[in-house]
Amino acid sequence: MEKISNSRCSYANEAGIGASFHREGHGVGAARRRCIPLILSLSLLSLAFFLPGCGADAPKPASQAETKPVEPAVPEEIQSAATSLLGSESQVLAFGDLAKNGKQEFLAANVVPKTPTNNLPGTIVTRAVVAENSDGNWTEVLRCDEYLKNQKGYLGLTPLSQVTGWRLQYERNNEKGLQLYFTPLKGITDSHTLPIGVRWNPAAKRYQSLDRTYEHFLGESPSVRDARSVLR
Repeated sequence: MEKISNSRCSYANEAGIGASFHREGHGVGAARRRCIPLILSLSLLSLAFFLPGCGADAPKPASQAETKPVEPAVPEEIQSAATSLLGSESQVLAFGDLAKNGKQEFLAANVVPKTPTNNLPGTIVTRAVVAENSDGNWTEVLRCDEYLKNQKGYLGLTPLSQVTGWRLQYERNNEKGLQLYFTPLKGITDSHTLPIGVRWNPAAKRYQSLDRTYEHFLGESPSVRDARSVLR
């Protein structure tokens, strides 16, 4: 009887273990079936993150994009002084210590707007001035209208005939200061003129024109007829 009892117990235990195994197997299968959609979802999510990187480069954030430096606003005092010298159509092109002499200056001009009839390259002006602040007052130290002039007279190389339009080029050099180049466009017979270079002469303490090498300063003349006007 004891053996039968043991056998029955053993059978019962085996049956219980088998039932338990089947129940556990059933639970594992269900769990695996639940995991499959989760794994598939994670795979699709990873693919969604991966695909944008495989195409064209993603746009750079605004902070990383190259931006053109913003030009400083023209102070009201300078704009007012330019208006008093050239009228309401004046445009301030540059300001600051232009001559590198420790004084505040500005370059202003009457710029001809671009139109279908005015398609000339560069900045075309009818008049231009450089003014200097001396003891709180703005004083004109260089003028370009029909001729090129400073406080002493007509600059060397200025054309003998009146010029009604100029191409103006300028650059700011850290050592030499503002460098100006005036090319006469109207009112002359020679169509192959070269730019007339003008910059601050520290020895003479005024703006003067340069020779054709753009290295040596030329003197002024009180009369336009006496000014050197060789433009070749």
